[in-house]
Amino acid sequence: MLIVGKRIRGERESLKTKDSKWTQEYVADLIGIARSTYTAYENGTKLPPIDTLNKIADIFDCDTDYLSGRSLVRKKPETNMSFFGGPEKYSVDEIVEMEAALIRYREMKLRAAKEVEKQND
Repeated sequence: MLIVGKRIRGERESLKTKDSKWTQEYVADLIGIARSTYTAYENGTKLPPIDTLNKIADIFDCDTDYLSGRSLVRKKPETNMSFFGGPEKYSVDEIVEMEAALIRYREMKLRAAKEVEKQND
């Protein structure tokens, strides 16, 4: 329980150094719980239910695995194509290259499937 409390408190205090509105009362209001309940989470005397932990993670823009102590990584980086700005940010050259790479990949996959089929015959 203590790691959860330490991480939650650390996230809030980090935000509070930049903007004084990030009090326990403010965060509790954002989550929709009593300040005393939120304080118990920060003190590690109470564990937040998973739906509340999800809300806290969303508010602090971090992962629940980080808050719960399962990961040292505060927030996992995006790995989908939107990470690169999304299709509206791609240049014509990039789109042409991605399409060509996809065609090469599909051809390679088809050749490999045919090889496996030959070996099984």
